[in-house]
Amino acid sequence: MAQQALPQRDPERTVRLGKPLGAGHTVHGVALLLPGGRPAGTRRPSPLTLAAQRPLARRLARAGETEGLVTHVVRYRHRGWNGAAAHPVRDAEWAVDEVVRRYGDVPVVLIGTGMGARAALSAAGHPAVASVLALSPWLPEPEAVIDPDPVRQLTGRTVLLVHGTDDERTDPDLSYRLAERAKKVNRDTCRFEVHSDGHALRQHRPEVLALAADFVRGSLFGHHYARPLADALAAPPPLGLRMPLASGFGASLRH
Repeated sequence: MAQQALPQRDPERTVRLGKPLGAGHTVHGVALLLPGGRPAGTRRPSPLTLAAQRPLARRLARAGETEGLVTHVVRYRHRGWNGAAAHPVRDAEWAVDEVVRRYGDVPVVLIGTGMGARAALSAAGHPAVASVLALSPWLPEPEAVIDPDPVRQLTGRTVLLVHGTDDERTDPDLSYRLAERAKKVNRDTCRFEVHSDGHALRQHRPEVLALAADFVRGSLFGHHYARPLADALAAPPPLGLRMPLASGFGASLRH
């Protein structure tokens, strides 16, 4: 009699936390990095998409070493948002639950890029989330949805959006509009514009990494923000939502 083949576990359907970076033995805060993706797609995320998060993960781990920061890149089940399923949001929520299970009651910052930025903003209502950093967020066109993405879940969190003015993949005007709505319910919201830079923010990569590190240390561990970031958080719209990221930001900061 022929043996019946056993069902194989599908690794694409398992969300996981990537290898931890930083924080030795004692963890006092966690940064979860949410990669970019596509509007639709059920295949496994591209390894290149995950690898693109590692420079930021390493920079944050170094910047938060003395505070006990650990970073993880979230490995999604699928590479796409997939409409109402919003798979990256569910994966982000699972990841925060897993952080609580592993490390206990520690503050979490969600850091997303592109599609991952939208997931970070959407999953911010989890009680463990203290702050959100959205880089070049992918957001739906207003005419494509009945209701815009909610912002109430951002209340009580510190929120930073960063977008290149020459981004041809995700519309910087849409991230401004979302930041404008978020600022009305949460004063601790600001947005930086990276002039002449595109979606990947490559031209000002050192400045973006320094801004991210300063934001994480301040929002998770209570360090004083660098002056431009403190000014952006304090300024009313539109000033605090169109703050230019100056060339050389972070050069004189000690992280």
